Amino acid sequence: MDVKKIDAPVNTTTIDKNKLDAPTDNIYEAISIIAKRATQINSEIKKELIEKLDEFATYTDSLDEIFENKEQIEVSKFYEGLPKPHAMAVQEWLEEKIYYRNTKEESQDA
Repeated sequence: MDVKKIDAPVNTTTIDKNKLDAPTDNIYEAISIIAKRATQINSEIKKELIEKLDEFATYTDSLDEIFENKEQIEVSKFYEGLPKPHAMAVQEWLEEKIYYRNTKEESQDA
């Protein structure tokens, strides 16, 4: 899934608690699932950003020379403008795009 295509709000928004915990009937479980997905999204974005910035990296031994790379600045600004990972995870949760399962319930059924 391309995290840049998630239509999550950039600003803080209020979310109805009943919509948030509806799939699990437990707000704590829902938040735990969302937090785990937000961590996954954050690591995906970080990995992608580091890969793109490495393309522009200049390796010099001199600390006196600092190069200003316009492409690198544009990439950084793009990623700064993305919604935060937790907002993306909440949006995915509300759109029912996150798969989850409760292993405790599965072990009790067996």
